[in-house]
Amino acid sequence: MLLAENIYQHSRRLPEQAAREVLDFIQFLELRYADQTSLPTLPKDTESFLAAVAGTLGDDFPNDITDDDLGKDAPRAELN
Repeated sequence: MLLAENIYQHSRRLPEQAAREVLDFIQFLELRYADQTSLPTLPKDTESFLAAVAGTLGDDFPNDITDDDLGKDAPRAELN
């Protein structure tokens, strides 16, 4: 019997919830051991990333944001 068939036979004896956990674990292992070259790469710049995630930047997306618009870190008192 092949290993995959053996796993299948054992999974058939499990309750539904346990079988779902096994499937979840198998999918985790697929990702863990996946060929890294076949995984999609994320865009390197913010605009490309947002376009990929949102599908579009939209007409109301602010495109004039500069570093001056970003928040500044506030100094913290030292803990003694």
